[in-house]
Amino acid sequence: MAAKPPGRLSKSKKTIRKDHEPPMVISKKGWRYHHLGIPTRERKPGEFLIESAGLVVSGFSSSPYGIEWMRFEKGSPISALIQKVPHIAFEVDDLDKAMEGLTLLGPVTSPSRGVRVAMIVDNGAPVELIEFARNRKRRP
Repeated sequence: MAAKPPGRLSKSKKTIRKDHEPPMVISKKGWRYHHLGIPTRERKPGEFLIESAGLVVSGFSSSPYGIEWMRFEKGSPISALIQKVPHIAFEVDDLDKAMEGLTLLGPVTSPSRGVRVAMIVDNGAPVELIEFARNRKRRP
């Protein structure tokens, strides 16, 4: 049996994505890349503690690629999956709509004023969805 080319066939929708095409959430849903979160045990320059999450972050404000290093304190309430596996984060205009039909790793949180975040899991990989109040569409 011949192996299928990597990254070509999506089993869930049986669609074929060409190598030059962006992922469907970008091309069809309008999601925008925000950052890549990478768990680490190393101390990094410019660390910032998010006490309520037991999380120390660094790099986000200075990385030209949007890389955020995440170091977790003992007892952090953040999902073990997020603590072990890097995640990609997308900015969305309507978090509630973006979450429809997806598997959440926990409740929607608000890490800072005007920001709502949901962590989902796709095929074992964590994905972060972020909604900023400035982009939120007014709801009736």
